[in-house]
Amino acid sequence: MASKNLNVASIDWATWKPTEYATLCFIMREGQILLIHKKRGLGAGKINGPGGRIEKGETALASAIRETQEEIGVTPTGVEHVGELFFEFLSGYKLHVAVFAASGLEGKLCETPEAAPFWSNLDRIPYDGMWQDDPYWLPLLLARRKFRGFFVFDGETLLSHRIDLPSS
Repeated sequence: MASKNLNVASIDWATWKPTEYATLCFIMREGQILLIHKKRGLGAGKINGPGGRIEKGETALASAIRETQEEIGVTPTGVEHVGELFFEFLSGYKLHVAVFAASGLEGKLCETPEAAPFWSNLDRIPYDGMWQDDPYWLPLLLARRKFRGFFVFDGETLLSHRIDLPSS
C-alpha cells in the first residue's frame, strides 16, 4: 500500500512501471468533441473519451481504434498520438495511457453496454463530470499540443500532478 504522502515529485518516473497500459481516443469535428458516459470498469459513471486496455501484442494505435469501435460503434479517422498520461493510485494501481486525437469517424455512432456517446461543444466540455486530471491536459489535446501528464490519485481524488510539454 502506498503512503498518503505520495506525490508526483516523490515518484521516480524514469523507473516507474505501470500495472496496465491503456488508451484514450478523442474524436473532434466542427467545434465539437465526442465524449462518452462510461458505464462500467475504471471510471464508471464518469465522462471520458473512448478507450481501454491495450491487449498483448497490440499497438497503442490499434488499441485506440479497436476500443472506440467496441465502445461506440465507429472507427476514428485521422488519428494522431498527442499525449501520455501516467497515473499512480494510493491503492498501488499504476496506469499508463496513450492519448490520441482523431479528426473524423466512419460508421454509425451507437450506445453499447460500456458507453453512451454524446457530442459536446468544445466551449462547454463537462469537466465537472470527468476525472479531476482532465482539465489539466484536455485543453492541450484540443490544441494538438504534445504533452505528458503525471498524476497521483487517492481513489477518485487528485492529490498531485505535473504536466510536461516537450520543446519540439
